[in-house]
Amino acid sequence: MHPQDNRYPEYIAEQIKKGTTTCALTCKDGVVLAADTRASAGLFIADRHVMKIQKVDNHLAMTIAGGVADAQNLVDTMRYNANIFRLENKEVIPVKSAARLCSNILFNNRYFPYYVQIIMAGYTDKEGGRIYNIDLFGSLTTEKFISTGSGSPVAYGYLESEFKDGMGVNEAYKLAMHAIAAAIRRNAGTGDSINVAIIDKDGYRELSKEQKTAVGVVF
Repeated sequence: MHPQDNRYPEYIAEQIKKGTTTCALTCKDGVVLAADTRASAGLFIADRHVMKIQKVDNHLAMTIAGGVADAQNLVDTMRYNANIFRLENKEVIPVKSAARLCSNILFNNRYFPYYVQIIMAGYTDKEGGRIYNIDLFGSLTTEKFISTGSGSPVAYGYLESEFKDGMGVNEAYKLAMHAIAAAIRRNAGTGDSINVAIIDKDGYRELSKEQKTAVGVVF
């Protein structure tokens, strides 16, 4: 389909909804990110162990939904720019600045877009925990919790019901896991397992298998 076809934006937006559920939550002491591990190509399960949470810097990460190659390229670009900012300014890139940079990259490529939907999330002492939703055309929004992908309507239902202001990361990661598990149960493009990452004053860390098993999520 040619980019100038007036159906093109709607066509691409529909494509990136297929497969994947990711979510991010703001907490009083950081942010939590969670995602399933299934990569699908139509009705075919291409990979059961995809890491959809990507570390950008020790204070910053992003979740990816959509085209794998486009997402990997965007992650590499963000890592490069975060490192350049750190070297030039002797401090880490602010979360809001990273989100705006990602938004600008996507906007500038809107005629030949990256087929992605991104959650940019991070924590700094100045900003606290911040999360941003960025679509393939560069639209930028921020909420207390965000979900992307084909299973996001199910995940949002759970998050809307259970999320509470003032939650800590140790409580919020369990909520995030249950939201992804709900999507796994009801969405064919979401499945297999769950990855979880926390970013707080101690930086970026991924939950171990034992920590995730202790939550007792069944799907």
